[in-house]
Amino acid sequence: KMDDDDDDIPQLSSHTLAALQEFYLEQQQREGMKTSQGFNQYSIGSIEEDWQLSQFWYSDETASCLANEVVVAAGRGGRIACVSAPSVYQKLKEQDGKDFSVCILEYDRRFSVYGEEFIFYDYNHPLNLPENLLPHSFDIVIADPPYLSEECLKKTAETIKYLTKGKILLCTGAIMEEQAAKHLGVKICKFIPKHSRNLANEFRCYVNYASGLD
Repeated sequence: KMDDDDDDIPQLSSHTLAALQEFYLEQQQREGMKTSQGFNQYSIGSIEEDWQLSQFWYSDETASCLANEVVVAAGRGGRIACVSAPSVYQKLKEQDGKDFSVCILEYDRRFSVYGEEFIFYDYNHPLNLPENLLPHSFDIVIADPPYLSEECLKKTAETIKYLTKGKILLCTGAIMEEQAAKHLGVKICKFIPKHSRNLANEFRCYVNYASGLD
């Protein structure tokens, strides 16, 4: 006969249990939102930033401003490439129906939910790109290299120069101004980009064309 005494089994306090249930409920509600038809997979925050991948999303206002800038710069029927700039890509997709096309080059494979527009990209292999991604086939490239190092910028610059017909919008730290000019011939803009979480490093935008960011 089994012992009926359950005293040895650790029991959660009612307070802890309630907190745990609340956590799971919130998690289920978040997942429910994502799977419901009303959820917009392109909205900023639909994929949460991963600091281990050095991801820091722009604020909603900054992402909108940069998205509008590249649409104007690309022109009617223009092609836009977002290199390591997913929050701008998401803002562009919110403008569904506008006369442009866009693709996202990104290391984080969670963005493969965007289908054929997603291209896996590792800046360590800057020209390891699909054959159908033809050289100089984008009217503008917006790029945000994941790390503030000359090596990262130099390799990302190879990708940018391969993709663009000419126009470049680079987002990186203010400390990279000299290297940005050296590797991409871009100049700093007056516009100050903001992130959804404050970064320790001052962040700036750089362009090589007459932009609306001045």
